[in-house]
Amino acid sequence: MSGGIVARPTTAIPEDQVQRYTFAERAYHWINSIAYTYLLLTGLALFTPLAYWLAYVLGGPATIRYWHPWIGLVYFATIFWMHRMWKRDMQKIPEDEKWSKNLRAYAENRDELMPPQGRFNAGQKQFWWVMFFSTFILLITGIIMWIPEKMPRELHWVLPIIIFIHSATALITIAAFIIHVYMSVWVTPGSVKAMVEGHVSTTWARTHHRLWYEKITGRRN
Repeated sequence: MSGGIVARPTTAIPEDQVQRYTFAERAYHWINSIAYTYLLLTGLALFTPLAYWLAYVLGGPATIRYWHPWIGLVYFATIFWMHRMWKRDMQKIPEDEKWSKNLRAYAENRDELMPPQGRFNAGQKQFWWVMFFSTFILLITGIIMWIPEKMPRELHWVLPIIIFIHSATALITIAAFIIHVYMSVWVTPGSVKAMVEGHVSTTWARTHHRLWYEKITGRRN
């Protein structure tokens, strides 16, 4: 799927707005977000005694132990489908390096110092690839942890290593997730609204994703 979104004729979008996300993109994103949040909370409960109380909030130890791997498969499926939709938009472009060099200006909301960006900026792409590749590591290690009895007895010594890799990778995604939420809510106001409603103002589009705006509208202003 390309970055140029064309709304269906029946889609009512105000004249000063452009479509940012289709319904399918938003649905997969929110299903993925809910699944990840559940995995984060249940994973912490299973990871450390300090967070074990979360198990009782979420239905009990046996319940989260049962649902954690199944929800993990839902999370993997939505990541896979989002990748099919966004893989072209997540490719690196020359402006990404300039964006990364001006990260401080971005965090300080000095948008006038930022280079024009495509549908997703360099930070969003970095977040995506961290989550995408981490998902495969979590999937493989998670399946082994899910059914350890299927592993040959002579390989059981690998299990502690598998658990360490799974936990370390999960902590990396948690850090990325926190940054993603912070950037979406506080650094770039309107991002969450866009993922809920599917459209943004032309001013917002020009300010934060000018290259994408010019591509889908053919306008330079």
